Amino acid sequence: MAKYLLLKHYRGAPAAVNDVPMAHWAPDEITAHIEYMREFALRLQETGEFVGEQALAPEGTFVRYDGEGKPPVTDGPFAETKDLIAGWMMIDVDSYERALELAGELSAAPGAGGKPIHEWLELRPLWGEPLVITE
Repeated sequence: MAKYLLLKHYRGAPAAVNDVPMAHWAPDEITAHIEYMREFALRLQETGEFVGEQALAPEGTFVRYDGEGKPPVTDGPFAETKDLIAGWMMIDVDSYERALELAGELSAAPGAGGKPIHEWLELRPLWGEPLVITE
């Protein structure tokens, strides 16, 4: 099994076929989109291919270590993930081909007018082994 991260972008990816920002969708269109995502995740839970998912809020802050004391934070002036990434889903699949298949299916989530978005999703393999915390 290999883990992949599917990234949904606000901007930075090629334009979707149904390229209407969610802020302009009707409430029932948003509900249909969320329901599609939920049903997709539930189906992957049943096959054991689902690891996790989350939509991201637009707020965010960069933080870094800067010696002892309170770490510095900033909100720009550079491109930030909060401007780029709308959400993510992590999957654990048998092959790259299966990851491509699922990403293509997720790209068909409904959007404005109830039509599939056909958005571009970034498919990223996870690198290395996860950290193991022992007590």
